[in-house]
Amino acid sequence: MRFSLRHFLLLVLLGFTARAAGLPPIPVGLDAYRQWEKWPQQRIGVRAYMRSTYDRRGGNEGADASHFLFQKADDFNVTLDVAGEGILYFARYNHWHGSPWHYVVDGSDHIVQETSTATPTKPVEHSIFLPAEAFPNPLAWTWSDTHGADLTWVPIEFTKSFQMGYSRTHYGTGYYIYHQFVPGTKLSQQIHSWNDKTPPDKDVLDLISRAGTDVTPKSNDDAELDIVLKTNITITQLTEPTTLRLLEFSVPRAEAIEFGRATLRVTWDELKEPSIEAPVALFFGAGTLYNRDNREYLVKAFPVNIRFDQARVYLSCYFPMPYEESMRVTLVNQGTNEISGLHVKIRSESRHQPMSQLGYFHATYKDHGTPETGKDLILLDTRKTEGGGDWSGSFVGTSFIFSDRGYLGTLEGDPRFFFDDSQTPQAQGTGTEEWGGGGDYWGGRNMTIPFAGHPTGAKSEKEAVCEEDKIESTYRFLLADLMPFGKNAEIHLEHGGNNDSTEHYQTVTYWYGLHRPSLVQTDRLQIGNDESEKAHHYVSPDASEPYEITSRYELGVDTVQGKEIYPTTTDTGRTTTTTSEFSLKLNPKNLGVMLRRKLDYSFPNQRAEVFIAKANDKGEKKSDWKPAGTWYLAGANTCVYSNPKGELGASEHHLQTSNRRFRDDEFLLPLALTKGRSNIRVRVKFTPVEIPLYPSQPVAKLAWSEIRYDAYCFVSPETKSR
Repeated sequence: MRFSLRHFLLLVLLGFTARAAGLPPIPVGLDAYRQWEKWPQQRIGVRAYMRSTYDRRGGNEGADASHFLFQKADDFNVTLDVAGEGILYFARYNHWHGSPWHYVVDGSDHIVQETSTATPTKPVEHSIFLPAEAFPNPLAWTWSDTHGADLTWVPIEFTKSFQMGYSRTHYGTGYYIYHQFVPGTKLSQQIHSWNDKTPPDKDVLDLISRAGTDVTPKSNDDAELDIVLKTNITITQLTEPTTLRLLEFSVPRAEAIEFGRATLRVTWDELKEPSIEAPVALFFGAGTLYNRDNREYLVKAFPVNIRFDQARVYLSCYFPMPYEESMRVTLVNQGTNEISGLHVKIRSESRHQPMSQLGYFHATYKDHGTPETGKDLILLDTRKTEGGGDWSGSFVGTSFIFSDRGYLGTLEGDPRFFFDDSQTPQAQGTGTEEWGGGGDYWGGRNMTIPFAGHPTGAKSEKEAVCEEDKIESTYRFLLADLMPFGKNAEIHLEHGGNNDSTEHYQTVTYWYGLHRPSLVQTDRLQIGNDESEKAHHYVSPDASEPYEITSRYELGVDTVQGKEIYPTTTDTGRTTTTTSEFSLKLNPKNLGVMLRRKLDYSFPNQRAEVFIAKANDKGEKKSDWKPAGTWYLAGANTCVYSNPKGELGASEHHLQTSNRRFRDDEFLLPLALTKGRSNIRVRVKFTPVEIPLYPSQPVAKLAWSEIRYDAYCFVSPETKSR
């Protein structure tokens, strides 16, 4: 046995963690990669959204392709339209479909395409994005490597607006992740308008190119030991405030599959429950350690990898994992044979940032057995995890088995993620393999790249050479495109296109979390309720009379096999074509404020200018109005469906209206207008934008819809820190 006394003496070394003055800058843009060791940092004042071409009616029409917000022209079909400052961190397209793409950054249209665009019926092998300098590998990949998708993780920064449009619409599927920020939040760099002439910095490309290798700072004091794993064994580390930087296991190849079935359990500090509890193989990104074609890498991802040499298999995890003073790593052998050749390596470094600014690393495992027809799989619900209650942190990825019998048809299921009480998913995808970085079920082939992959599973049950070869798995990791939450997170996955698959799913959800909120609700105005409107001094001279709406939020299909899954509900709201004013209570210690509005989404492209004034304790205005920005929600529950049969088919103009009129939408107020205030007065001025669903189509009735306003304050989570 080899070990380091610093790591394994059962002794608490007194340490001191200085409290930083204020919150540290949030890594943004390319800094989100180069400062990847700050993965655990709380992203207070940041919101993440994932939009896509999903079927607005809840089904799987066209494999969730070609549902457009509106069409500006036959060669400009809009899938994303955002107002305000932000960063597009990720975009995924099915092959070259939709190319050339319009990237309209702050009003300037940039044409992005790939080399198969000119000859889509004869696609170019080893294709690349164009302009090539702006979309280099390893931040951009095409279908030649991913087996079905064009992917880009190149940050696209915008200061006022961003719009994405497809020139062609055949099989025009895609999903996109972007961040927006409370104005005034401390960022690592100023956001500038992206242009296609400036390539990503070489140091970032070099860093991501190292995926599959040890990317952590080197140390001469690694803790290493050899273990015989009979039933279970626990390794305890007691030390000063620390961040775990490397957790690595290796076993002889002959013991690999058995070891992959073992359970890894990690408990931080004095938490009552383990924060990591998952099968070893799935934790490291693969459903099994069976290596059908003797690849060197089963998983060659940035935060984890699984590497084979002639004698052994190495499983390495580089996720930074901060803790205060203790870590317990337990391995539980799930088989009857002892694992005699297990080697463990642990690397740590001192932590200087207080835990109140970070999150503990979690890997939550779920064995879903037989999925319930009509209901999403719930991979994570922090309200019911490790004691429940409020959590703040970030969702950073998944690894899961979606079949153990070599079946790929269940991949039509969409990911849907809900954060901080929202009833509308802030993230809505187009399918399981799209989430895993592929397309068209990866063509049944395996692939592994830094942030997505399909590492295990044969093309079909018939082609599998053994039972282990039938285990189909995929992974998706989020770094720059991580998804922060301040109160709770629900990570859902549809099983099959209509939640009707019976495959056996097993899932691991990766997230950073602190068991305290960084987002607290401080007020609610219910429109149409006399008492609530009076309490909030609601005034809207030209508002409609309150009217009832019976509808649904956007979820899966309403009925499955004749059974109603999502029943309607009824609420009351108003519309206005001029202004609304109301008062809201805040936490004066806020670090920014998020307004959430429940609305009637049957009114398209709702746009308003927002103004804020100070209010006294009675909610009465006591200062001049200050502009807070533009609140804009593109689209409506009516969209344009255009999915011609041929690669070069002309754009079509099929209008589709879903029965989902309820939607929650968010707006971030500048910190300068909320800091230190316990009450604010809000003025919303409707500023209509007349956008037909397609040229020559009449513009629908326009209005600003109000059903409910909620005020959420960003706050610094309080926690004990020595």
